[in-house]
Amino acid sequence: MTEAKKNRREFLKLSMMGGAGVALSAMGMPASSYARIIGANDRVNVGVVGYSDRFRQALMPCFLKNHKELNFDIIAVSDIWNRRREEGKAALEGKLGHSVQTCVNNDELYKIKDLDAVMIATADFQHAFHTIEAVKNKKDVYCEKPFAETMEDARNALKAVKESKKVFQVGTQRRSGASYHAAANFIKEGKFGPITMVEMTWNVNQPGRWRRPELTKSIKESDVDWNRFLCNRPKDSWDPRKYLEFRLFWPYSSGIFGQWMTHQIDTVHWFTGLQHPRSAVANGGIYQWQDGRSNADTLTAVFDYGPQNDPKNGFQVVYSSRFHNSAGGTKELYYSNGGMIDMSTNKISPTGGLREKEAAEMGMKANLLPSMDLSSVAASIETSANTGGDDTTDAHVRNWMECVRKQDVKTNAPIEAAYSHSIALIMGTAAYRTGQKATFDEAKQDVIVGGKVFTL
Repeated sequence: MTEAKKNRREFLKLSMMGGAGVALSAMGMPASSYARIIGANDRVNVGVVGYSDRFRQALMPCFLKNHKELNFDIIAVSDIWNRRREEGKAALEGKLGHSVQTCVNNDELYKIKDLDAVMIATADFQHAFHTIEAVKNKKDVYCEKPFAETMEDARNALKAVKESKKVFQVGTQRRSGASYHAAANFIKEGKFGPITMVEMTWNVNQPGRWRRPELTKSIKESDVDWNRFLCNRPKDSWDPRKYLEFRLFWPYSSGIFGQWMTHQIDTVHWFTGLQHPRSAVANGGIYQWQDGRSNADTLTAVFDYGPQNDPKNGFQVVYSSRFHNSAGGTKELYYSNGGMIDMSTNKISPTGGLREKEAAEMGMKANLLPSMDLSSVAASIETSANTGGDDTTDAHVRNWMECVRKQDVKTNAPIEAAYSHSIALIMGTAAYRTGQKATFDEAKQDVIVGGKVFTL
């Protein structure tokens, strides 16, 4: 039985015994909280903001796995490209068995009075903007990552979501992965010891990653609303590559930082409770795929993490990624003095830990972690472009749907997680684009390079 059903049933039973006031008191719930619970018989109507590859290949399959059980439906799709609107309508009507309304933009979408929530899967730089639109129209939100590419966008969206009290989940689905929860608990319980270093890689050999060569030949400016696409970015002339391959072009995306690093750096924040790096340096370039892109195909960033008031304590995070050689694949390696956690194999091991011989030479005791397998409780993490609705994304979408049903803002990846990963990616971007060390000003809530606030 869902919590909503349970609460409703308990409420009705207690109401018959002593009235609504007694019922709410006995359930330990203030009237304001109960009023927010959506009844199990009340269908939650969802709108799609951006019928993108990410939505149709990953989010839609996950939604469809859970929508009947949780009584959710999709009633509208909003996309500023006529082709995607019609494709979305046809696909969703085929899956759901009823008509789905198309909207040329979000203004039209939010005029639908029965709309309860939206799933946002638009271009990287639009996520925070579209989140603000949604919560100001009183809709619960599932939003793809990266959450924001500028601190102004991040701050404005954080404020809007918190003031709205609407349910929000950002699409860093590791937070719903069983193996990641097991690792988080192992670290938070002190069994791992202080983290001393984290190494993260995301390597592919994919010249076509984030490219859409055939579509860029056929799309016309009249097919889309180009000015609306630009949102709060500087005015620019029509460019089909920036529209369709936005991940390759700054300031429409930070590329590797926003697309891939956000997933992995988010686990650092989760596992440690730290909200952002103390500093960042970065280097990289376009070394292989000279196809006109402006975002790097090779990047390495080094972050310093630790308490702001205790510079002697902390650890280093090294992040590297390349598009032109897949050796090494995707790794997330956490190190302590006693061993390591390898999230790519779901193993905790004493590898590299302090052995008895070396410890004895300094009058110390060995420090070696036990060997443990996290995979017994793990769901694998899918890292390809088309995840096809993998187990972890499915769990993440379901968590959001359950929280919407209960009107519980404590999702697995709440707005605070989105804000934190945005700070890290903006610090990385600032360091890479200026060649200077980036820091974070707590008072201003801004990224600083060379003594100045980093802007576009």
